[in-house]
Amino acid sequence: VKSKRVKIICLLIVLVCLIFSVIAIYPAFWVMVSGFKDIKEFTTEATLFPKVFDFSGFKYTWDKLNFAVYYKNSLIMVVGCVLCAIFFNGLLAYALAILKPKGHKVINGLVMWSLLIPTTTSIVALFVNINRLGLTGTFIPLWLSYGANAFWVVLFKEFFEGLPKELIEAAKIDGCNIFQIFYKIVLPLSKPIIMVIIIFSVTAAWSDFLLPYLVLNGSGNETVMVKLYAYSAAHTTQIDMIRAIFFSIIPPTIIFLLFQKQITDGAAGGAVKG
Repeated sequence: VKSKRVKIICLLIVLVCLIFSVIAIYPAFWVMVSGFKDIKEFTTEATLFPKVFDFSGFKYTWDKLNFAVYYKNSLIMVVGCVLCAIFFNGLLAYALAILKPKGHKVINGLVMWSLLIPTTTSIVALFVNINRLGLTGTFIPLWLSYGANAFWVVLFKEFFEGLPKELIEAAKIDGCNIFQIFYKIVLPLSKPIIMVIIIFSVTAAWSDFLLPYLVLNGSGNETVMVKLYAYSAAHTTQIDMIRAIFFSIIPPTIIFLLFQKQITDGAAGGAVKG
C-alpha cells in the first residue's frame, strides 16, 4: 500500500468510480433542479440551476396530478408483491433446499431453465388468462406474479442450503410439522436474504409498468408508473412532467440509500455457489 505505484492505481480507481457516480447521479439531479423552474425559464434558458428554489411548483404539480391517490395505489401493490415474493418463492425454495421431495431435481431444473426465458414473452398468455379469470382491474394478478420469480427462488434456495441442519432436525424431534419449521425456524434465520428480496421486490414493483398498465389501466387503481405514461400522452406541460418523474423516483432512491449495505451483503450471501 505504501508503494507509489499502488497509490497511483488506487487513485485512478477512485477517479473512475467518481466519474461513473457523477454520470449515474446527474440525470436524477437534473430532474430535481429543473423542477424548481417555471415553464418559461425551463424552455428559454439553458442553465442548470434555477433562479429561485421555490417548492410551490412541486406542491402545485402534486395537487394538479393528484399524486397522493397513485402513491396509495402503488403502496398497496408493493406491499402485496413483497408478501407474495417472500412467502411463495421462499416456500418453493424451502421445498427444494430442505424438504427435497421426489422429483425436486426436475423442478429445480425447470426453475433454472425459466431464467433463460424473457419475461415479456409470456405477457400475452398471462394477460389472456387474467382476463378470463376476471381479475383485470385488481391487484391480485400483480401480487401473484411476484410470487413466481425464479431468480428469487434461487437466492432463497442457496441461502436455505447454508442453514444449520441441526436446528431443523431438532425442530422435527420437538414435533414441528413442515410448515411450522418454515415460519418458526427457517424464516427467522433468513433475515438477511429476506431483506434483499424485500428491497428487490419493492424497487421492481414500484417501477413496473407493462403488466400494471395492461391490468389496471382505466380501473381507478393505476399506479404511479401507469399514470406517468398517461400524463405523457395528455396535455401536460413539460415542467409538470419533470416534477411527476421526480416524484416517481423518490421512494426507490430513498430505499436504496438506506439499505444499500443490506443489498450488497445479502446478495453476496445468497449468491449462486460456483
